Amino acid sequence: MKFKLTLDARPSKDTIAYGDKLMLIGSCFTENIGAKFKTHLFELSENPYGILFNPVSVINTLTEIMDRRMYQVDDLFQHNGLWHSWHHHSRFSAVEKVEALDNINSTILAAHDYLKSANRLVITLGSAWLYHLTNEAPLGNGQVVANNHKGPINWFYKSLMEPNTLLENLHDLVNRLHAFNPKLHITFTISPVRHLREGLIENNRSKAVLIHAVHELVHQCNGVDYFPAYEYVMDDLRDYRFYAEDLVHPNFAASGYVWDKLVETYMDPKTQAIMKQVAELQLAMNHKPFFLGSAEHQKFLESCILKTETLLATYPTLSLQDHLAFFKASLSK
Repeated sequence: MKFKLTLDARPSKDTIAYGDKLMLIGSCFTENIGAKFKTHLFELSENPYGILFNPVSVINTLTEIMDRRMYQVDDLFQHNGLWHSWHHHSRFSAVEKVEALDNINSTILAAHDYLKSANRLVITLGSAWLYHLTNEAPLGNGQVVANNHKGPINWFYKSLMEPNTLLENLHDLVNRLHAFNPKLHITFTISPVRHLREGLIENNRSKAVLIHAVHELVHQCNGVDYFPAYEYVMDDLRDYRFYAEDLVHPNFAASGYVWDKLVETYMDPKTQAIMKQVAELQLAMNHKPFFLGSAEHQKFLESCILKTETLLATYPTLSLQDHLAFFKASLSK
């Protein structure tokens, strides 16, 4: 008897391999997947403006990065003793205005250069609900914000994006991105994280807007595809056992399941074999031996050094120099 539906991974012709340059941008689910790319030592730039939930902020971020927009003193506001940008996550906030500006502008310049040479962009959209500034807010003129920075409720009002408006905006973004970097392949995903501050019904309305617009976009545009992270959690796993205690965020097991499906979809057998070896070396670095200096441990380290040197000889772009130095230093102890 069958007790659940299973969404099988479909291998993509647009594979991801070592040597690729990836940029990930979007919701907090982006950072969960980004951590797994980093663990496997892929070259990655992640959320250059911080976590972004709504499509307008994602579009604004990528547009500003392409344009190398430089923020000025008048673009920041002060609240609760810190200087903030309405378009950036609070990790860019600072006590000193010049520090916040320097952090924002240096990140934009670095992201511009990275995006220009990247060949893969993964965009994860979280919510179609937009939060706008009222006239009560600092710098308020109705613009959409990426982060509320714990401002009072009277600083904001919200609206739900129309599917056709979102489609048009995303279509324009894709055209700009391909003009900026013709070799860039773009993958869209929808975050499975529920936005319960809006309510369950309102969250489903929001996800429906995102899903409709993204699928229409993929149908209309070349160099764009969709990875069903949302469906893997909501329809394949479909159980609160796979959520954290808040019943909102997918837990470690769910994120791992989605990652496995992503690997099946985009990584060919050769890349998967390298990933396995990299993962083994990562575990070896974190290994805590009972008896440092024992013959058994020395043999283990020698084996790790050989594996690392062999991988580096075949794939010199892998970031394994720190691993090699660690194993060699440990061997001499």
